[in-house]
Amino acid sequence: MAAELDWEPIRALGRRVIERGEPIELSDEVRALLQRSAEEVALSPEDAASALRSVPTAATLLREITRRIEEGSHRLGRAQTRAYRLRDAGDLDGACRQMEEVLAVEAVPHYRRIAEAELREATRLKSVAASGQPDPKLSPRAQVPILLRRVQQGHPLELNEGMRVFLRRSAADVGMSEAETEEALATPERAGALLGQILGRLRDASDRLKSAMYRMTELRDAGDLEGARQQIRDWLAVEVVPRYRRAAEENLAYLDSLSPAP
Repeated sequence: MAAELDWEPIRALGRRVIERGEPIELSDEVRALLQRSAEEVALSPEDAASALRSVPTAATLLREITRRIEEGSHRLGRAQTRAYRLRDAGDLDGACRQMEEVLAVEAVPHYRRIAEAELREATRLKSVAASGQPDPKLSPRAQVPILLRRVQQGHPLELNEGMRVFLRRSAADVGMSEAETEEALATPERAGALLGQILGRLRDASDRLKSAMYRMTELRDAGDLEGARQQIRDWLAVEVVPRYRRAAEENLAYLDSLSPAP
């Protein structure tokens, strides 16, 4: 399963051998790591076994494994970024094409599974865009921009029970109170405005996370742990979206674990 993949050992071996020039030692452990990792990046067991017969060919195998991991990661990450931007702008066909282009060249099964899942989601979002009704199998974050765009194009929300459940859940996810949510559900016009508020909170929270994490990482890497902690405390002081608050709390706990605060 994709969740069981752990590529840190093969990456660490690559750093030692490829980046630092250390010799590769073909111990039983290293052989098993290379054999397993080769299969995980779609190299055949026969090719891997053949490469493990000598140190030079084993080093070549390691380079190919790490190349596939890193190139696949970068390719998928870039495609996801473009696809999310296109999705939020309402271009679902364009979002689908990003994943189709990945699948046209990607060999690594793990990355293919992710791209296939993204493609399925974008395809389901087309139904949301066409019907104006939320899909319970998709995340609110993916659907809110689609539904809001419909409202902005002059299609009022149909406040049936499924839509009300979706809006209540989405509003709660961004820390809005039940009272203000129920008030917004009084009319389709207010419900449409609620979608805009939800999306605004999500985008603001995402921007705060990126900004705080960037500054925190800079300070942490410079050895200023207290400054890094303060960045997270400042973030927590203004964050209202529960899952982003949890992320901030987890990062603060991580920083506290590095060394005692002065």
